[in-house]
Amino acid sequence: MHIQTGRLILDADTLKAQVRDKYGKAAQGVVDGGCCGGSCADPITTGLYGDADAGAVPEEALRASLGCGNPTSLLTLEPGQTVLDLGSGGGIDVLLSARRVGPTGKVYGLDMTDEMLALARENQARAGATNVEFLKGEIEAIPLPDQSVDVVISNCVINLSSDKAQVLREAFRVLKPGGRFAVSDVVVRGAVPPEVRRNVELWVGCVAGALEETEYRATLEAAGFADVDIDPWRVYDVSDARGFLTSAGLDAEVVAAAADGKFASAFIRATRPAKAACCGPDCCH
Repeated sequence: MHIQTGRLILDADTLKAQVRDKYGKAAQGVVDGGCCGGSCADPITTGLYGDADAGAVPEEALRASLGCGNPTSLLTLEPGQTVLDLGSGGGIDVLLSARRVGPTGKVYGLDMTDEMLALARENQARAGATNVEFLKGEIEAIPLPDQSVDVVISNCVINLSSDKAQVLREAFRVLKPGGRFAVSDVVVRGAVPPEVRRNVELWVGCVAGALEETEYRATLEAAGFADVDIDPWRVYDVSDARGFLTSAGLDAEVVAAAADGKFASAFIRATRPAKAACCGPDCCH
């Protein structure tokens, strides 16, 4: 599979390597005493966790957060449930979920970046979380059995995949009937300038890989999900856009106005139906 990015055509493996490199450096930045690779003022990743959640996890887990929301706030987790976090990074959402499901529950964190996994396991040890397991793997091929988890969460990671339909099919596969999907992700709202879509750095940085709202809904429904709800809660304006466009080497003054209001962090919820759909006139009674 190849992805057109302007001057270059990248295959999916190359794009994945770009993502792995970026987030590996971000993890190392936290280890070195920085914040998410050295910047704590990103308009997408700041102000996501309240004082109670921030105080409930190691400082290193909070500083490693590169998400665009707080998926653990999207639903009530129950004691004894099994939760899976896709692209778990430094482990903040895994550790928050582990507190909610309690000692009889289990939380898996899945990540493909060795440096992030090492940081997450250190944060697990600091937190004393015994109901947590971090797995190395890719979100397009989740290393868990069918119908094995109650809840799938994710925080600004699905948009990084070059095959989002496969990610959502995998999420559906591992959920139990009646299981819930609750993620934070960046979505696109309307037409986007080609200069933005073509830029690899923006894709890797969790903007240019985002789906349009209607496309996200259709892809979830095609995977089998029901009760899809997409709630854009933080829409980025020109001042926000100017920062990430400049960092990608684009003419921010020209492009930012066209990107105004076109990107948003959204809460996305869906459910795996408890029963299979009826396929004929005599199958439902």
